[in-house]
Amino acid sequence: MASNYYFVTIAILALASTVLLVHASDPSPLQDFCVAVNDAVDGVFVNGKFCKDPKMAKAEDFFFSGFLTPGNTSNPVGSYVTPVNVMQIPGLNTLGISMVRVDYAPYGQNPPHTHPRATEILVVLEGTLYVGFVTSNPENRLFTKVLYPGEAFVFPVGLIHFQFNTGNTNAVAIAALSSQNPGVITIANAVFGSDPKISDDVLTKAFQVDKNVVDYLQAQFWWPNN
Repeated sequence: MASNYYFVTIAILALASTVLLVHASDPSPLQDFCVAVNDAVDGVFVNGKFCKDPKMAKAEDFFFSGFLTPGNTSNPVGSYVTPVNVMQIPGLNTLGISMVRVDYAPYGQNPPHTHPRATEILVVLEGTLYVGFVTSNPENRLFTKVLYPGEAFVFPVGLIHFQFNTGNTNAVAIAALSSQNPGVITIANAVFGSDPKISDDVLTKAFQVDKNVVDYLQAQFWWPNN
């Protein structure tokens, strides 16, 4: 009898420890940063949105129409991203998921970028895409694959990844992301199109190039396709 009591006690303690561990971490951030304030009067609600009274919810809060409409790929990178996140579907708030449609012109690309708050899984609907991602330091290992219609590829959270249309016809892909607000950091835009500009001294040493190269890149218009 005492032995049974011992095992039951151990099981209860293990379950309690598991519950405590589950609730011991902070929720994942849903914005780039949150500066703390001491007075709530000076603050704003973050990490989501204010919630509507459930009794006031309607079907339109969970609905989006437009995924069948092609995006305009007549831009320098030859691609266009149609997002469907909490900004387009309010009902996604707190659900931790979103989607995008990506249209690619012939030989267009979705330039190297990261999603700081989400893993992405992409499936090709039309065309052929060369896709890939790079692992973190120090290996910086490149994983690539050529995808055809019906094939999917995963880009782990936070890692730099890209898609390139290798064909002479349009391509279309749909992707799901594990955040209602995954965020996007397009590498070239962030490094060479920042406002204000990053110091030449920093970039020339970081990229081991001449100052004229940095100045040229910073003078370009970095298309915000995302």
